[in-house]
Amino acid sequence: MLSLALTMLGLLLITFIIGRVMPIDPVLKVVGDRASQAQYDAAYQAMGLDRPLYVQFARYLGDVLTGDFGRSISTGQLVVDDILRVFPATVELATLGTLIGVLIGVPLGVIAAARRGGIVDQVARVVALVGYSMPIFWLGLMGLLVFYGILGWVGGPGRQGIIYDGMIPTVTGLILVDSLIAGDWGAFQDAFSHIILPASLLGYFSLAYISRMTRSFMLEQLSAEYITTARVKGLSERAVIWRHAFRNISIPLVTVIALSFGSLLEGSVLTEIIFSWPGLGQYITKALLSGDMNAVLGGTVVVGTCFVLLNILSDILYRVLDPRSK
Repeated sequence: MLSLALTMLGLLLITFIIGRVMPIDPVLKVVGDRASQAQYDAAYQAMGLDRPLYVQFARYLGDVLTGDFGRSISTGQLVVDDILRVFPATVELATLGTLIGVLIGVPLGVIAAARRGGIVDQVARVVALVGYSMPIFWLGLMGLLVFYGILGWVGGPGRQGIIYDGMIPTVTGLILVDSLIAGDWGAFQDAFSHIILPASLLGYFSLAYISRMTRSFMLEQLSAEYITTARVKGLSERAVIWRHAFRNISIPLVTVIALSFGSLLEGSVLTEIIFSWPGLGQYITKALLSGDMNAVLGGTVVVGTCFVLLNILSDILYRVLDPRSK
């Protein structure tokens, strides 16, 4: 808990400093560039910018701890309300992308390590190399051109088509879940057709990272002495790989998957822009371009908090999966 508190304090300090060193005048964003000097000075004092930095940070820290990120200049609403509105879209996209990466990347990495130098291993290495090398914005544009524009297999940009837009009652903010709760199968199919392409692109990049790390972990375990002992005892290769070697790599693999999920939460900015996905990444980008620092810092704190919580979750799962850590 102490480590968590210090980490969060450092995160808040960094975001506060970034907000102060950015070449953007928050007062002008509020009063406009045609305001008089008196109006500017009044807003400057009202925002507390005339106080020492340590006093401003203490006030900022107190506001954040109470969930107050200020009001967005772009939307005119509280930043926390904006984040609650857009964050579920990012979570849904990142979750589906991570599931695709795990369900394909983990078996691919295991098989590649078990058959080192074979065709599967070569394919896995090429897949990982392309995943690390290809710009996601290019893949996104090509995906829209081929699968939406030419073949018509998937829905276009956005979370839903015009017909279903705004028709599903918001319960969780996750459009796939909410459409199932509403019992609207047509809306679910429409939402799935819109999310499957951006989620597959994010899943491909997650797959590249997860498969590469899984292969590396498995190669290390398969060269260990206990694996040789298991084979000498007559265990099948399937049991050796999945029951013994894979069980031992599941512990570091938890961290890899957690970090991959965190990366998709904050790294899906270009994907959200290309597919007009109304998520947190697009929200932060638009806020940054408009100089809305309250929204930028609020979104940054949320993403950083997610990373911290995911690391804590990984530590907890360590204790569950590995009794020796107790």
